[in-house]
Amino acid sequence: MPLSKNVHHRHDWRDRPLIPASVALHAAGVGVVAWHPSLWPWAAGLVVSNHAVLAAAGLWPRSTWLGANWTRLPPCARAGQMAITIDDGPNPEVTPHVLDILDAAGARVTFFCIGERVGAHPALSREIRARGHRLENHSQRHLHYFSLLGPRGMKAEIEHAQEMIATVTGERPLFFRAPAGLRNPFLDSVLSELDLRLVSWTRRGFDTVTRRPEVVFQRLSHGLAAGDILLLHDGHVAYTATARPVILDVLPRLLATVDRAGLRPVTLLEALP
Repeated sequence: MPLSKNVHHRHDWRDRPLIPASVALHAAGVGVVAWHPSLWPWAAGLVVSNHAVLAAAGLWPRSTWLGANWTRLPPCARAGQMAITIDDGPNPEVTPHVLDILDAAGARVTFFCIGERVGAHPALSREIRARGHRLENHSQRHLHYFSLLGPRGMKAEIEHAQEMIATVTGERPLFFRAPAGLRNPFLDSVLSELDLRLVSWTRRGFDTVTRRPEVVFQRLSHGLAAGDILLLHDGHVAYTATARPVILDVLPRLLATVDRAGLRPVTLLEALP
């Protein structure tokens, strides 16, 4: 798929309705207090409530309140297409087996990779690309406190991963997924500056904590439909009772189910308008 599909998509703060509304509320609060100081408790309550809404939006991975966020493929890409995304790799103990399973099914997927792991395993990262899959940006270090960073910290994490993946594979990512899907109001502006699109998911299997493959499979396959974006992990994996990575038991069954449903897994790049 040619990279000419990387169309310019930057936008400004007015494209995020919750942000200007928050700015307006803060300004109104200041105005109210200036007009009638005794009303400061009401103004403070409104501001605190607004911050609670902003925090909730950041803690809800599939929220679009803080900016554009792919939770499904674009409508123009839904004619029998769906996407499987695989996070937190590359992992030399798991990813090669995942690639073999995908090869056997003739499926192409999107790997959201951690920059440090790409740098640690460059040959495996290039192998992912050589087998027809895409590597996208999942931050440089997958910090648990990523959503608490300011704009400079977020930009550094994302930009370092961009450079690492581009240096190793020769292709710059077009998409970003936040660690654990958590973010704050600064992220959308950073992604716009770096010309990246935010992607979450339609459903996830929680295969980093759930050790029963049948449970993970049911979470992912229930209601399976065109346009779905599904989330699995080849890094930070949970293991079955027999010490086998859960994804290795789930993925073949999931791919067979996708095929029986008449759907075709595509990379996120293929789904771009």
